[in-house]
Formats: sequence, structure tokens, C-alpha cells
Amino acid sequence: MKINQDTIDLVKRFEGLRTRAYVDSAGVWTIGYGTTARAGLGITPRHGMTITEAEAEYYLEKGLRKFGKQIEPYFTREPNENQFGAFLSLAYNIGPSAFKRSSALRHFNSGDDSKAAKSIKLWNKAGRKKLDGLVRRRAAEVELFNKPVRVIKTVPGGRVPFWVRWMARLKR
Repeated sequence: MKINQDTIDLVKRFEGLRTRAYVDSAGVWTIGYGTTARAGLGITPRHGMTITEAEAEYYLEKGLRKFGKQIEPYFTREPNENQFGAFLSLAYNIGPSAFKRSSALRHFNSGDDSKAAKSIKLWNKAGRKKLDGLVRRRAAEVELFNKPVRVIKTVPGGRVPFWVRWMARLKR
């Protein structure tokens, strides 16, 4: 599944960039855009450790690709790229194993997108405490989940018509 820019931006916004290692709200050493040793990306954050923004980007992309490949087999129906992105953001935050057991995935696979979106919002606690940041993140994930995917039609030969390119420039 393709990881779109909206997904990357969402994860970046809520994880935040921290180039110096810190202990997160769950008590886990973290660095970059939410990278932990448990993610298995080849880095073990620890006290005093620092990384560059470029390294943080590298570990984020590596983590999203890894988690994306891990959660793909859990789907019994194909999500669109925004639904996949919302689920990937959730899995990046709670872990692929927790995502696999989630009611969000179960409802999605049964064809109930509305219940799946509502179930994403249930993952708003850390250490049994409801956190405002997680409430906002889950709302953003639901917004991405429900966002229609823009389809660009091509002409024979795979080229995008001139007027479509022109309209896209106007919207920027």
C-alpha cells in the first residue's frame, strides 16, 4: 500500500520532532518522530543521545514502511490510501500487535467504515489516563480516514490532461 504525504504529515505533527532522546508519556525512551527501541529500526534511544533532523526523517520513513508491511496482511478488504494512512498512524502509535486486535480493524474488515472510524477514537489513553494529545491525534486520524481520495484521470497513454495539471496549480 502506498504511504501518502498526508499520512507522513499527520504522524510528524503528532509525534513532533525531538532530536534529543526523552522519556515519553508511557515511560519509554524515544527520539526523532516517536522512534523507540521497540520499533526495531536499528536505534536504541537513551539518555543524552541526539540525532539530526535528517536521521529522524530516515527513521520515521523506515518505521512507517516497516509498520505498513506488518499491518497490510491484517486487512481482508482493501483500504484506500487515506484509510490505510489513518490505520498506519494508529499502528505507529499503539504498535502493530495492538492494531491487529483492535475493534477499528475488526469493524473495517466487516465493511463498517463508520464503526471503524468511531473505534479509532477509543485509543486515547496512555497508562489508563485519557490524554488530550491522543484525543486530537485520533480525531485527525478519523478525519484522514474519512477524507475522499483524489483521483486524477489520465488520457490514453497515461498522460494527465493539460487542464487537470493547470487546475491543480491553481489550487496550490
